[in-house]
Amino acid sequence: MTQAFKTILQCIGEDPTREGLQRTPLRAAKALAFFTSGYETVLNDIVNSAVFKEDCHEMVIVKDIDIFSLCEHHLVPFTGKAHIAYLPNGKVLGLSKLVRIAEMFARRLQVQERLTRQIAEAINEVVQPAGVAVVIEASHMCMVMRGVEKSGASTVTSSV
Repeated sequence: MTQAFKTILQCIGEDPTREGLQRTPLRAAKALAFFTSGYETVLNDIVNSAVFKEDCHEMVIVKDIDIFSLCEHHLVPFTGKAHIAYLPNGKVLGLSKLVRIAEMFARRLQVQERLTRQIAEAINEVVQPAGVAVVIEASHMCMVMRGVEKSGASTVTSSV
């Protein structure tokens, strides 16, 4: 991947041997590997025995989870907040695992609509709740930095 970033620098007219850019292809490759590390993450490894039998029938909500992902259409970031709620049905999940599930799917090339659905489906798979809802509100750099160039626009998606 490092060579690919070096080629990209050359394609945009830069000199990858210039002092400020010499290590940029390596740094960019490491960054992209991190941004897409969700492909290597397995749901069961995240959950890691953190499902507990509990006679709880009240809604569990974790809100304002920071998410960062890459738009699969332009490879630029979208960032925002995820809100996850579920209605336990005899089992609860460790709260940090909800955040980790959101991170796992966010660290892939994404569209916000799919990301929202994947988080909800994973929670359904893990705890079989009576209900689950995920809402994500995000700002997409593909709309801010290019295209319509509207910095105030946010996108809200939900999966119930």
